Amino acid sequence: MTVPYETAKAALLEAAMMHVPFDGWSETTFQAAARDAELSPSVARAICPRGAVDLAIAFHKAGDAAMLERLGETDLSAMRFRDKVTAAVRIRLEVVEDKEAVRRGTTLFALPQYAADGAKLIWGTCDAIWTTLGDTSDDVNWYTKRATLSGVYSSTVLYWLGDDSPDHMATWGFLDRRIENVMAIEQIKAKVRQSPTLSRLMTGPNWLLGQIKAPRSTPNTDLPGSWTAPRE
Repeated sequence: MTVPYETAKAALLEAAMMHVPFDGWSETTFQAAARDAELSPSVARAICPRGAVDLAIAFHKAGDAAMLERLGETDLSAMRFRDKVTAAVRIRLEVVEDKEAVRRGTTLFALPQYAADGAKLIWGTCDAIWTTLGDTSDDVNWYTKRATLSGVYSSTVLYWLGDDSPDHMATWGFLDRRIENVMAIEQIKAKVRQSPTLSRLMTGPNWLLGQIKAPRSTPNTDLPGSWTAPRE
C-alpha cells in the first residue's frame, strides 16, 4: 500500500519531534524519525531531500497553518489595525506546542548555508499575516510592510525564547513596544508627505519607488517583484 506524500511527511515530522529537543534538526534526528515512522531511508530521503532541514521548514509552515486557522476563528473586527497585527504575531507564537523545537530551528537557520531558508520562512509568515488581515497594497508598500513586520516578528521570537515570565507577559509587552516603534515611523512618513517642502524633495524618490510593484501570481516566475517601465 502506497502512503500519500503528505501523510508520510507528517508522520516523519511527528516522529522527529521526540528527538529534536536532544539532537536538534540534525541528521541523527532525521534517521531516528525515519525508523520511528517505519519508512525506509530511501523513501524518507525522497520525501525530505535535505533531511531534517526540510522537516524544520515543515514544522514552521505547520505553525503558520495553525496561526491562520486560529485567526479565522478570532473576531478582530472591533480592533484597530495595529492591534490586529499584534494579535496575529501573538497567535503565531501561542500556537507553538514545542518551544525547544523553535529554539533549535533558530540555531539551524542562523547557519550561513540555511540563512536564506530562515529569512524566507519569516517573510512567508509575515506575508500570511498581512494577506489574512486584508492588505491590498500592490506597490513598494507591499514590501515595506512585510520587511518591517519581519523585523518585529524575528526580534519578538528571540525575546520569547528567553522569556520565563508568567504566560509570557514580558514578551507581549516587548511586542507592543515594537509595534509602537513601527507606528512612530509611519507617523513620520505621514508628516513628510504633508510637508510642502519635504514632499517636493521626495518627488524623485517617490516616482522611482512608484515603479516597484508587488509580485504577480504567474506560473513562470518566482521573482520577488516587478518593475513597471516608465510610460513615454
